[in-house]
Amino acid sequence: MKIIDGKMVSAQVKESVKAETAELIEKNGIVPGLAVVIVGDDPASRVYVNNKKKACELVGFKSEEYALPAETTQDELLELVHKLNDKEDINGILVQLPLPAHLDDKAVIEAIRPDKDVDAFHAVNVGKIMLGEYDFLPCTPAGVMEMLHAYEISVSGKNCVVIGRSNIVGKPMAMLLLHENGTVTICHSRTKNLAEICSQADILVAAVGKPKFVTADMVKDGAVVIDVGMDRDENGKLCGDVDFENVKDKCSYITPVPGGVGPMTISTLMKNTLKACKLQNNLK
Repeated sequence: MKIIDGKMVSAQVKESVKAETAELIEKNGIVPGLAVVIVGDDPASRVYVNNKKKACELVGFKSEEYALPAETTQDELLELVHKLNDKEDINGILVQLPLPAHLDDKAVIEAIRPDKDVDAFHAVNVGKIMLGEYDFLPCTPAGVMEMLHAYEISVSGKNCVVIGRSNIVGKPMAMLLLHENGTVTICHSRTKNLAEICSQADILVAAVGKPKFVTADMVKDGAVVIDVGMDRDENGKLCGDVDFENVKDKCSYITPVPGGVGPMTISTLMKNTLKACKLQNNLK
């Protein structure tokens, strides 16, 4: 069993973004800019936003944070998004989800200019992923693919099972595995014979949001197990969707929580922002 080290792969991605950014600044005088909008004071969102800010500093981006009060109206939020759409020094716009209940996240995502939608949640970008002709990929699934590539784990011809069908992880994850010639099954809360289907997977991706949901009987010997979950166990300790201790000895590769998929999400965001900057400035 080998641990897939997300921190290490993430650091490599950030280093390459940092080098490209330095070159971009030197040759063209252009500094990539990312704007992050946070509404309210959700503690987990605050941690994510701070991490994104640190990553921007590390790779040499300009970052702007817009922290709005929880009672911000839909109109006020949309007005800010439109303002950021028009700002030439901002290449990527990220509105931290979840938003407070009275706000319509779909309307907010659709208001972001597709070429600045570095989360790749806009319908235009989702459609392009479906067609395989995309500019950006959602950060978490793209981070998973980056890790598989770093460890030279081939997807082609493999049985791939994704547990979870969210628009943010499950569905795009399935599309990316399909684009690399995996045979993909998506499972969810209504799936019958879930354990049986999972136990046939060569590559199993858990993105269900339930602590230690994937148990040893659901994992085939020698499988690659990718844990996208970020949960708390009965003692309040951080854990994933996979029961790591009981599953790890059956796997050929497994991602830990923390230190697996999590760090990849932010490094992919940096990659997307750099790409957005290049596209908007007609640079290859």
